[in-house]
Amino acid sequence: MIGFTLLIALVGAERIAELIVARRNQAWARSRGGVEYGRGHYPGIVAAQVGLLGGALLEARLLDRPFVPILGWSMLALAVLAQGLRWWCIATLGRRWNTRVIIVPHLPLVDRGPYRRLRHPNYVAVVVEGVALPLVHTCWITALLFTVVNLGLLRIRIRTENTALNHAAGTTPA
Repeated sequence: MIGFTLLIALVGAERIAELIVARRNQAWARSRGGVEYGRGHYPGIVAAQVGLLGGALLEARLLDRPFVPILGWSMLALAVLAQGLRWWCIATLGRRWNTRVIIVPHLPLVDRGPYRRLRHPNYVAVVVEGVALPLVHTCWITALLFTVVNLGLLRIRIRTENTALNHAAGTTPA
C-alpha cells in the first residue's frame, strides 16, 4: 500500500504541475485575445480527476485490494506511458496547451508530434491512465466508475474543442 499511495501522490503532484503550466498558459492566451469555450464542464473534469485519485486510494484501503504482480506491473507501465503521452502533448502544444479550452485567434492548428496522427491525443492518455492507474492495485470499481464518468465528460469536451477549433479556423458559424 505504501508504494501505491506514493504513486497516487506522485500523480497528484503531476496534476498540480499541470495546473501551474495551465495557469501560465491561460494568462499568455488571454493576453493574445484567447477565448474560453465550454467553461461549464470544467468542474466535472476536475471532480473526475480528484475522484480517480481519491477513489483508487479509498478502494485499495477500504476494500483491501491486493497487488497482483502481473496486473500491477503491466498497469503501471501503461500509466507511465500515458504520462509520457500527456507530456508529449503538453510539450508539442507549448503555450497553447491548457486544462481549459482556450483558443487564441489566428493561430494555425498544431499538426506535429502526436497531433500528426490524432486530433486529441491527450484524451488517449486520459482514458488509458483512468483504467491503468487504479488497476495497479486492482481497484476495478474506481477504474470502471472513472471510465464511465470520463467518457461522458470527454464526449462533451471533445465536441466543445472541435467546435472551438472549427470556429477559430472559420469553418463554422459563431
